[in-house]
Amino acid sequence: MFIVLAHWAEHLVQAAQIWAFNQPRPQARGVLGQFYPWLVSSELLHYGYAIVMLIGLFALRDGFVGRARTWWTVALAIQFWHHIEHLLLLIQAQTHNYLFGAAVPTSILQYFYPRVELHLFYNTVVFVPMVVAMYFHLRPKPAERELATCTCARELVRV
Repeated sequence: MFIVLAHWAEHLVQAAQIWAFNQPRPQARGVLGQFYPWLVSSELLHYGYAIVMLIGLFALRDGFVGRARTWWTVALAIQFWHHIEHLLLLIQAQTHNYLFGAAVPTSILQYFYPRVELHLFYNTVVFVPMVVAMYFHLRPKPAERELATCTCARELVRV
């Protein structure tokens, strides 16, 4: 979860640099990118994050039941697509054959949306169902509690 939040924070800082501080997009590198500019353009690093997220979502899926599993699966499906987009970017970076006649690696949806905004969107639409899944995981219905293999769900305190 720390890695997910840190990655999301990087994209939020990058967006703030563009929209709030009027930095040109090439200079809007987030926090780590200010110190290590190659991070922003490293397709291998971005793909590595996408595949680690995909593997993590898949590996943890069996721990969820009922409504929580449904929401976790939504996050997994969206992350699978996000991973495909990063795989396309990585292949283009390695082969120097770019989609749509672009001058740089370009994902499919990046053809329609700028990269910063697209990745903020991806991070949001993967993160939100993860949070919903965790909420339902920690507050299962009685039938879901019976299916759960863990004991991390707590009883809600009624006031």
